[in-house]
Amino acid sequence: MMPVGQPPSSKHSPNFKHSTPQTILTMISLLRTAASSTNFALRFLGCRPPTSAFHHQQQQRAQSTLVVAEPTDGSTLSPSTLSAITAASKLHSGPISLLTFSSAIVGVPSSISSVIQANANGNSSLLAETITNAVVAANKKYGYSHIVASATKSGANYIGRAGAQLGVSPISDVVEVLSEDTFVRPLYAGNALAKVIAKNSPLKLISVRPTAFDKAEVENESVATESLDVPQFEHTEWIMESVSKSERPDLSSASVVVSGGRGMKSGENFVLLEALADKLGGAIGASRAAVDAGFVPNDMQVGQTGKVVAPDLYIAVGISGAIQHLSGMKDSKTIVAINKDGDAPIFQVADFGLKADLFDAVPELTKNL
Repeated sequence: MMPVGQPPSSKHSPNFKHSTPQTILTMISLLRTAASSTNFALRFLGCRPPTSAFHHQQQQRAQSTLVVAEPTDGSTLSPSTLSAITAASKLHSGPISLLTFSSAIVGVPSSISSVIQANANGNSSLLAETITNAVVAANKKYGYSHIVASATKSGANYIGRAGAQLGVSPISDVVEVLSEDTFVRPLYAGNALAKVIAKNSPLKLISVRPTAFDKAEVENESVATESLDVPQFEHTEWIMESVSKSERPDLSSASVVVSGGRGMKSGENFVLLEALADKLGGAIGASRAAVDAGFVPNDMQVGQTGKVVAPDLYIAVGISGAIQHLSGMKDSKTIVAINKDGDAPIFQVADFGLKADLFDAVPELTKNL
């Protein structure tokens, strides 16, 4: 054992005191050769290049953002895309590009500097593989510092795949942008908020919760537009989609939502909520308990594993208020709860609560509107 404070003996380390000048010159030449191939050696060994080299790569990537638009059938951007654009504008002062799969978009917010129209075959733009290929192709061409997607079912379908192909770990469900590399996202069904820092990464890939950001205002300004050919993914084929049509507003973007829970007792009783929603011009939602019981289809589910909504008015009827449901609607501006159980957790987050039998209260409320 070597005594503390004493230098290592010459038995365990080279003794340069007796090295000849020729030996030293040879070692310098070897070190220079090794230094020029350090990055290759480290990559071969599965290690990250030296920090200085990595930071040099990071500084070379200019601040710019690509916002991936949600696929739509019309000529307008979806509300979730407008929220993603607002989030992107908080990252930095650099340019923001919009990647869209529609050639009919007529208006974009003023913060958008350019539009990239991805050319995909037919409805294949709805496939996660196609969207991923478009994102990778756009990033390869322009080298963005940030890529922003919406934390929707569509966004969740491709962001993981895109992260794998881009070699970056996505930061999902962001509810606040603190800086270009620091974000806030919820944990434990929204009971805790985590501050996440994307360190040592020249590219940040994030998805943002639409209800956490205001919708950017659309202006009919003309911006630079270009086409992008998307490589076709041959292992997946688009067949069809089945979409339920309704004259009511879309659940994710409605300003008024009326939701029913297990207390509705059956799907037939949801007609009570439909009458109330029609009077208010709102959408119909449901808790997971109501969906699991077969009362309504799962596209009406509000909550952690359903849709996240933040309407101006949310009316919870016969919903106890499980934590999974609260995480999907607690950002609503005004919450009204109707339940005959006065101890139901829903009353803890409600702005107004009515302890009553819903089969008496809802028809009376609808009648007086």
